[in-house]
Formats: sequence, structure tokens, C-alpha cells
Amino acid sequence: MSNRRKFLKSSLYGGLAVSTASLSSVACAPKAPLRKPVVISTWNHGQEANQAAWKVLADKGRAVDAVEQGVMVTENDPENATVGIGGFPDRDGNVTLDACIMDEFENAGSVAFLQNIKNPISVARKVMDDTPHVMLVGEGAKRFALEKGFKEENLLTPKSEAAWKKWLENQDYQPEINIENHDTIGMVALDEHGNLSGACTTSGAAWKMHGRVGDSPIIGAGLYVDNEVGAATATGLGEFVIKICGSHMIVELMRQGYSPQEACEQAVNRIVKKYPNDYKNLQVGFLALNKQGEYGAYSIHKGFNFAVKASDQDELIDAGHYNG
Repeated sequence: MSNRRKFLKSSLYGGLAVSTASLSSVACAPKAPLRKPVVISTWNHGQEANQAAWKVLADKGRAVDAVEQGVMVTENDPENATVGIGGFPDRDGNVTLDACIMDEFENAGSVAFLQNIKNPISVARKVMDDTPHVMLVGEGAKRFALEKGFKEENLLTPKSEAAWKKWLENQDYQPEINIENHDTIGMVALDEHGNLSGACTTSGAAWKMHGRVGDSPIIGAGLYVDNEVGAATATGLGEFVIKICGSHMIVELMRQGYSPQEACEQAVNRIVKKYPNDYKNLQVGFLALNKQGEYGAYSIHKGFNFAVKASDQDELIDAGHYNG
């Protein structure tokens, strides 16, 4: 019995020594050098949006201000058919906008099914800053915007109206992969102070049913920020992003130690695995940024690109993809 006790005692201390050594090696493992500030955003229009965001970041401003200013550039572009003014309408001819924003304190604001207000991201910011709520929708969101001084205007441009009338000839509703090589703009940024924020804004799927809302204004789906870990945003057919809570999933994977690239790949793989009969006919892309300034991106199909802006980088990058 005495020998058995000695064996157990030596095994226990030996195990503790190994555990302590392991913990020590983890604690002492060098971290990747912190890279800040940096801003990343979805699609080719992200380069122009990043420039506006960079003006804030370069002046040591907050990431939340940078992402708001950045995506507003895209919202204000009437030539962009998927965001803000000029966005393609629903099947009834109404342009309806969705947007959300999160700051470094995990505060969040969102608007959905907003009509006749050009900058939904700024309305979402007001919801975050000036109300106890996270999301306002429809007529209530519009009323709130008007009370805050936003102007009501017609968002259906002649170009988008002509496209809608052409669609009415056949009324075939089939979301197209990489329509015009762009979609929602999602943007996440890490500022000089080491804080993360994100924004996401869209006019949603063209010719959608009146009242349809996708992932873009939904916290945890189209966007999620945890200032301890990282931030993620999504683009593509929102129904499938919602079904897996895509952006939240990616941030939680980064919390578990996955790199931004690995986390984005895992989210895409989840869609592919869960919806094997659907994924070949739809596009979803994810973008992620961690606390160290490392980024990653991945999509179901070829064609998704993203823009990166840092002190030593300013480029458009083709994301990796699962299929084709």
C-alpha cells in the first residue's frame, strides 16, 4: 500500500509539473505583432469606402466613427445597385434599406425595412447612441430618423427603376451569384487604440418580397464585434447567414483560437454541410479581423473580393472559396 501511495503521489506531482510547464509555454508563447490601425471591407467598392474610414483612423479616431464614415460612401453612390440610394427595389418597386453598427463596448444599433432615408447606417448609429434599443424597423425607424433630422427622399433612381420594370416582364426571382460583382458592404476596423468596431449596410436582395429582411441588420448574423477577440461581417444571400448566425460563429471560433482565415472557412463549411442541396446555387462570403490586426476571408464560390487598408497596405484581394 505504501508503494502504491508513493507511485500515485509521484504521478500526481509529475502530472502537475507537465501541466505547469505546458501552461508556462503557452503563456510565454510570442503573440503576433499587433498591427493597427487597419480596416477591411467587402467587395470592390470597399476600396473607396476604406479611404474614408482611413481618414478617421489615421487621425487616431475611433473605429466606430471610421466604419460609419466608410460605408456611407457606398450608401451615397447612386451607381451602386445594392446599397443605399440607387439600390434595386423589392418586387413592388420600393427601395428598403437595412443596416447595423457595433462599437468597442459591444453596443449595437440597427434599422431594418427603412424607406426613403439615404443613410441607414447613421440612423442605426443614432439607435445605438440615443435609445435603449438595438433595432428599429419600418415606419418606426423612419419616424425616428425624421425626428433626428434625417431628410426624406426618393431612393429609386431612374436606373434602378428601369431595371425593376425590365424584371417585371418575366418576374423570375432567382438570386444571382456575385450579381454585378458586389453586394452588401460590410466593414470592420481596428483603431490606433486597439479597439474594434464594425458596420454593415445594404438594400437587400433585388426583387425580394415586400417586407423581407436579410442578415445585414441582424447582430450576430451580418455583423458581430467582441472587442476582446475580433469582428466579422458577411455578404451574400442573407437567409443562409442568418441560419448559422455566421458572424457570431466566426468571432466565437476566433475566441477558441482559430485564425480569422480559419474561422471564415469553418463558417462557409458549415453552410455547405448543413445545406448540401442549396449551396451550389447561392453565394455567401465572410470577412474577419482579430484583435491583433490579422484578417481573413472566404466564400462559397469564386468571385468574392475584399479591400484592405493599413499603413503599409492598400489593395483589393480575391478571397479563397470552397466551390468552383
